[in-house]
Amino acid sequence: MDLTTFLIQALNGVQYGFLLFLVASGLTLIFGIMGIINLAHGAFYMLGAYITYWLIGYTGNLAIAIAIGLIIMVVVGYAIERLAISFLYNRDHLHQVLLTYGMILILNELQKIFWGTDFYSVPVPEILKGGIELTETQSYPIYRLFISLVCMIVAAGLYLLISKTKLGMMIRAGATNREMTQALGIDVNRIFAIVFSLGAALAAFSGMVGSPVSSVFPGMGDSILIISFVVVVIGGIGSVKGAFVGAMIIGLADTFGTVLLPEFASVVVYAVMAMILLWRPQGLFGKA
Repeated sequence: MDLTTFLIQALNGVQYGFLLFLVASGLTLIFGIMGIINLAHGAFYMLGAYITYWLIGYTGNLAIAIAIGLIIMVVVGYAIERLAISFLYNRDHLHQVLLTYGMILILNELQKIFWGTDFYSVPVPEILKGGIELTETQSYPIYRLFISLVCMIVAAGLYLLISKTKLGMMIRAGATNREMTQALGIDVNRIFAIVFSLGAALAAFSGMVGSPVSSVFPGMGDSILIISFVVVVIGGIGSVKGAFVGAMIIGLADTFGTVLLPEFASVVVYAVMAMILLWRPQGLFGKA
């Protein structure tokens, strides 16, 4: 592998890692703060991609489609939390798994009703078409660099929200001691609804910005859910920083594994997870 090819694959791995982080950060927030195992999280990723495909047909502009789509997904996330997830807080994980698995089936069927079973594509905006020349024969797509830049901005914003704002302080307090937080006059139920809506929006946003570089198809959220759970476990449950580091590790491992060991590509990611968990069973940034 020459230097240029290595650089291209490294950029691909980082870009994939950023998309994984958006999904995994929402997943780790919901599980780490609310204690909810949300198997339907991948379906939010799928809905984000489909909503973008649908809206871009009306608006003709990817940015506008994503902005409107995010509002829709925040409302959808809030409604699901209030109508279904809120009844699970005092239930064991089996009830959570059964209900959220049922939500996967419902959301997948709704997707088929609205959009059918065909594969769709979302066009790259004109301003972001083309690539940066690396050699006379190789270039790197500008839109993939744009994805990485946008995801870095979102990651920084999420860090500031959780660690530097009053809302973030209330979220962390509710995660640490729900009863004491309620006794201080903070509406923990409202905070949890916000966290779930934020997690749903993050997963959907990943599907939205990633839709121009991949097909939009039924069940696309199932595979991203599995790999996102791997990221969460590697990084440490409840740790946003761990989700970021885990996403970068898995993004690079999956990309280079596919190139260097194509016959073992499906094994590389899980081998990396196994090695990390043998070293740190609680994950890189999880609490023992």
